[in-house]
Amino acid sequence: MKKLFLPSLLILMLVISACGNGAASNGNSGNSSNAAASTAPSESPAASDAAASTEPAATGTITYQSEQGPVEVPANPQRVIVLSSYAGNVMALGVNLVGVDDWSKMNPNFEEKLKDVEAVTDESLEKIIELQPDLIIGLSTLKNVDKLKQIAPTITYTYGKVDYLTQQLEIGKLLNKEKEATAWVDDFKARAQKAGEEIKAKIGADSTISVIETFDKQLYVFGDNWGRGTEILYQEMQLKMPEKVKEMALKDGYYALSAEVLPQYAGDYVIFSKNPDADNAFQNTDTYKNIPAVKNGHIYEVNAKAFYFNDPITLEYQLEFFIKSLLG
Repeated sequence: MKKLFLPSLLILMLVISACGNGAASNGNSGNSSNAAASTAPSESPAASDAAASTEPAATGTITYQSEQGPVEVPANPQRVIVLSSYAGNVMALGVNLVGVDDWSKMNPNFEEKLKDVEAVTDESLEKIIELQPDLIIGLSTLKNVDKLKQIAPTITYTYGKVDYLTQQLEIGKLLNKEKEATAWVDDFKARAQKAGEEIKAKIGADSTISVIETFDKQLYVFGDNWGRGTEILYQEMQLKMPEKVKEMALKDGYYALSAEVLPQYAGDYVIFSKNPDADNAFQNTDTYKNIPAVKNGHIYEVNAKAFYFNDPITLEYQLEFFIKSLLG
């Protein structure tokens, strides 16, 4: 694969050098889809098997059917860069990363695994070249895709085009680890659905649950497919969301609201994905304190930075958090 892309890589390096670009940008590319403890969750048996596979490593290349058509990729990638959202998907399959997006670097559950991995963006082309990736993965909104393709095979995904578990299967196909990805998906669905039945038996099948989050100075509520554990609560566990949340957030995945109307969106139980850097002063108001879920002790706070995504590592953490919070 290196030989295949070497001429283009050298040309791109010369072009970048000639332009006299300064230091690579370390800012957030803005392409991310966006837990009380920073300890990483325990891995499921299927995830552990995937990360510790003893099968002989494949060599050469395979053809992956991407959204844009067939692409030749390494059969056993060794130096992967993820530019948005999918770092946890790759790590869960035991594949080595050399570069990730800033959002992934900020995730406390990824901190240990990513401590020696560089933070890069779709605009830090010089740094990406230096990292010598053999595969680049990102969202369809990436900038400089044509230039990135000259460095290494580049695969992009449209967020939400497939459901969150099918996305892991696609990453599994891309990394030539479809068997491992399938085993984890089947195992996770079974465990999440079982936990859902136990939770409904305890809190009541008609009880509602909301997921809210603070970001900067804004408050959000989420539908059933926007990370933050929403896929687990609403899709796998089949828990109910309040009617107002269904009305305003289900279609787009999220809805921005003011603290004054939060009581209309708060379920009997509330998961608060709390950003420690955001303005959370609304929690001191009478409006908030008088929400039934707050008065009944049914608000469960979690570090938003560990809760954004819906990759296997984050999903395992979210499932563990829900079981601990709602079942005790």
